Amino acid sequence: MEKQTFLDELKALVANEDKLSIGRDVNELRTRFDDFVLEDERKKQVAVLEAKENGENVEFEREDDPIRNEFYEVYKEFKSAWSLALDSKKAIQSENLKQKRSLIARLKDLIANEEHIGAAFNAYKEIHEAWKLIGEIEREKRAEVQAEYSKLLEDFFYNMKIYRELKEHDFHRNEQVKLEVIQKIKDLASNESLRDIEGLIKTYQNEWDEIGPVNKDRWEAIKESYLEVVRSVYERINKFYEDKRAVQADNIEKKQILLSKAVELNSTIADVKTIKDWDEKTQELLSIQEYWKQIGFGPKKENEEVWQLFRTECDSFFARKKAFFDELRSGFDAIVTQKEQIIAQANQLKESTDWKKTSEQLVALQKKWKNLGNAGQKNEQRLWKDFRSACDAFFNAKQGFYDEQDKLNETNLVAKRELISKIQSYVIAEDKQQALADLKEFTNTFNEIGHVPMKEKDGIYTDFKTAIDAHYKSLKLEGEEKEKVLFQSKIETLKSSPNASKLLDREKADLRKQIDTLKQDVIQYENNLGFFANSKGANDLKKEVEKKIEFSKRKIDEMIRKIKMIPNE
Repeated sequence: MEKQTFLDELKALVANEDKLSIGRDVNELRTRFDDFVLEDERKKQVAVLEAKENGENVEFEREDDPIRNEFYEVYKEFKSAWSLALDSKKAIQSENLKQKRSLIARLKDLIANEEHIGAAFNAYKEIHEAWKLIGEIEREKRAEVQAEYSKLLEDFFYNMKIYRELKEHDFHRNEQVKLEVIQKIKDLASNESLRDIEGLIKTYQNEWDEIGPVNKDRWEAIKESYLEVVRSVYERINKFYEDKRAVQADNIEKKQILLSKAVELNSTIADVKTIKDWDEKTQELLSIQEYWKQIGFGPKKENEEVWQLFRTECDSFFARKKAFFDELRSGFDAIVTQKEQIIAQANQLKESTDWKKTSEQLVALQKKWKNLGNAGQKNEQRLWKDFRSACDAFFNAKQGFYDEQDKLNETNLVAKRELISKIQSYVIAEDKQQALADLKEFTNTFNEIGHVPMKEKDGIYTDFKTAIDAHYKSLKLEGEEKEKVLFQSKIETLKSSPNASKLLDREKADLRKQIDTLKQDVIQYENNLGFFANSKGANDLKKEVEKKIEFSKRKIDEMIRKIKMIPNE
C-alpha cells in the first residue's frame, strides 16, 4: 500500500458529513498510517545500512513528504470538525433530554388527574407523537429515561377504562406482536455488529412501546420475558465496551514499556563509536518498533500521546545515527541516491496489473529520471540498466495482457452472435416445461461465454435480450406460474447485462420500497379495526378491511420471495 492510498482513503472517509459515525475508522486509519510511515522509514534505514556495508557512499535522510504532511493536515481538520460535531450532538442530546423529562412530567400529571377517557387518550397521543419526534439522548441516560416512560405508559393504558371494552382478540394480537418483538431482540444474539445492535435495540424498544396492552393474567410473564432479553442485550453491549477499555488500557501499558526501552536505548548511544555498535543498537530499536506494530489500539488520547513520545525517541536515535555517519563520509552523490530511490519505486511497480495507473506512475518516474541529469560515468550505466529493466518488465507484461484479451474478446463476440442467431431461429417446444428449460439454457450459455470488445457489449446484450424476451412472451402462461416464470426470466436476463450488479440492486430496492408501502397500509388498516363499533354496518366494513390486510400480507410474502430469487452479484 502507498501513502497516497492512505490519503485517498482518509479523504473518502472525511467526505462523509456524519463526522461522528466515522471517528473510529479515521483513528484506526491514522494508526495504520503511522505504522506504515514508521515501517517505510525503517526499510529505508536498513537499505542505507546495507549499502554502507557494500562500501557505497549513502546516507539516510528523512525527506519532506507532501503526502504525509497533507495526510496529517486532513486528519487535523477532521478532528476539529469531529469535536464541533460532538459538542453539537451533546447539546442536542441535552435539549432532547429536557424535552423528554417535560413529556414524562406531563404524562404523570395526565395519569394522576385526567378522568375523562376521550380527553386522556387525545392527550396521550399528543405526548407520544411528540416523544417519537425527539432525537437521541446520552446513552447513559437512555435506559433510565426509556424505562420511566415505558412504566408510565403501562400505568396509563391500564388506568384507561376504554381498554375494558376491547375484545379478547385485540389483546391476543397485541400479545403476538409483543412476542415477535421479544424474538427479534433474542435474534440479536447472532448479530456480530455492536453498532447494529445498539441501533436495533432502540428501534425494538420503540416498537414495544407502540403496541397496545395484553390480558393482565399474561402481562407479567410477557413483560418479564421482554425485560430479561433487553437486559441481556445491554449487558452484552456494556461488556463489549468494558472489555474494549480493558484491552486498550493493557495496550497502552505495553506501549509505555516499549517507550521506556526506547528512552533507555537512547541514553546508551552517547559513547557509540563504531559502525558495528550502531548496527547492534539499530537492530534493538527496530525490534522495539516491530513489537510496537503488533500491539493494538489504546484509548485515543493516551494512544496519541504515547505515540508522539515514542516517535520522538525514534527520530532522536536516527538523527544522532545520521550525524555519526555524516562524519565518516566526505560527501555523497545526491543524484545517485535519488536514482536508486526511483529504481526501488519502479521495482515495486513492475509486477502491478493496474495498467493505466501504473503506466502513468512509471512515465512520471522516467520524466523525473531525465530531469535529474547524469549520475556520473561510474554509476550511470549501471543505474540506467536497472531502471530500464524494471520498466521493460511492466510494459512487456502490459502489451502481452492486452494482446491476449483482444483475441479472447473477439472469440467471445463470434460465439455470442452465433448463440443469438440460434435463439432467433429456435421454435418453441410444445412441452412448456421443455421450452422453459431451453430458454434458461440459452441464458446460462450466454452468461458463460464471457466478455466481448467494449464497443460491442451494449449492442450484443440488446440483441440477446430482444430475442429471448420474444420467446418468453409467446409462452401461454397463467396466474402465479406466469408471474414466477417471467420474473425469473427477468432476473436471468439482467444477469446477462454489462451492468448486471447495478440493475439487480435497483430491482431489490424497488421491491423493498413496495414492501414498506404495504406494511404501512397493514398498520393503518389494523389501527382502523379498533375504532369499529358492534353493528351490522360496522361489521361489514370491518370484514372488508380484514380482507385488505390479508391481501397486503400476501403481496408482501410474494415480494419477499422475489427478493430471495435475486442473486447477490
